[in-house]
Amino acid sequence: MIDPHQIFLLISALVAVAGLVFLIAAVKLNPFLSILLASLFLALAAGMPASAVVHSFEIGVGGTLGHIAIIVALGTMLGKMMAESGGAEQIAHTLIRFFGARRIHWAMMAIGLIVGLPAFFEVGFVLLIPIVFTVARRTGTSLILVGLPLVAGLSVVHGLVPPHPAASMAVAIFHADVGRTILYALVIGVPTAIIAGPVYAKLIAPHIQLPAENPMAADFEEHDRERKLPGFWITVFTVLFPVLLMLMGSSADALFAADARIRSVFHLLGNDDIALLLGVLLSFLLLGRMRGFSRETILRFSNECLAPTATITLLVGAGGGFGHILQDSGVAEAMIAVALRSHISILLLGWLLAACMRLATGSSTVAMTTAAGIVAPIALHTAGVHPELMAIATGAGSLIFSNVNDGGFWLVKEYFNMSVAQTMKTWSVCETLISVTALLFTLALAAFI
Repeated sequence: MIDPHQIFLLISALVAVAGLVFLIAAVKLNPFLSILLASLFLALAAGMPASAVVHSFEIGVGGTLGHIAIIVALGTMLGKMMAESGGAEQIAHTLIRFFGARRIHWAMMAIGLIVGLPAFFEVGFVLLIPIVFTVARRTGTSLILVGLPLVAGLSVVHGLVPPHPAASMAVAIFHADVGRTILYALVIGVPTAIIAGPVYAKLIAPHIQLPAENPMAADFEEHDRERKLPGFWITVFTVLFPVLLMLMGSSADALFAADARIRSVFHLLGNDDIALLLGVLLSFLLLGRMRGFSRETILRFSNECLAPTATITLLVGAGGGFGHILQDSGVAEAMIAVALRSHISILLLGWLLAACMRLATGSSTVAMTTAAGIVAPIALHTAGVHPELMAIATGAGSLIFSNVNDGGFWLVKEYFNMSVAQTMKTWSVCETLISVTALLFTLALAAFI
């Protein structure tokens, strides 16, 4: 029998989310204040001690910003150098020439799949968003049609494909074979990305009218249209340099002994923050000094590009605070308890637990690892279960319906300059398509192997 208190917690969470959307969309209250008020309401309704409410929110904000703020700042600096040097223009021009303007959304999906392999979603997003802005401007195409396939590609590999850190953790928990997991994940992930990316973007883009002015796109706009553009491969190398460092870091355990000093060096260089920092410094050289920019000009670029990111980082942090309240209030545990009482297949159970954790915490990584930890002991003692498919199903569940407690939700919303409702119609539905489609493909594959 389901505990009535757990039902009350779930209802309180739904009311808090609905109230949050109402405050932002109808009352036109500042989103940060809306998230804070919704968090306070949920905490008090759930019976959290008054003395712990604010502390819990602050811990969530600090834990989220400790990672995201650095990534957004460094990624924006790198993007600014790409824009001012003409590097983003060069990449966009080459992609348009090679794929054609009518197929550019397919190219963006492919780029997302490749760049997202070693990088967390947020890292890949801030690295590639200048190219999205430039391609959309050059082709006169909707930002949704260009950008949604990119984020779909990034999200698919984030949740499904090793050696991405989150997917790799699920592989380790389920004792799955890495090679087979990668193979199955690609078989499932590529058609999933196609459906949720280019296909869905083509359907939804005509129905989303974005404001004519986009503050973030304006910050990445080239100001000297007559200058000679940097070489395509130099620019690509600069963009992919952090990605290559992250790949080095993820392969260190396989290449070197546990006590080897070079292994720790690779891990350091492959850290998201360090890799992006080195990428920014390289951009100062290849896209800055070697393009004729003075030190003072490069300093001005790196200073002025940070101002528009203040709102984004604050909202991402607030989303983390809301997610922490959901955990401390017991909502996450209530979701898991309800899911565990359902008598369903082990693959579907892994997906469902991860989906519940995703909705409760906002973090796909937390959802994937937590759900895997819960269901792995059951899966390992169930005959006929493929651990590789368990890892993929759990990863698929961790991607469902990005909402207001997810930092990625606010990144996409603010960079694309969308309303909360528009973000849910595009990004949240895209994530749900990825989650459900990947689950269906996983169940189908399980029937054949």
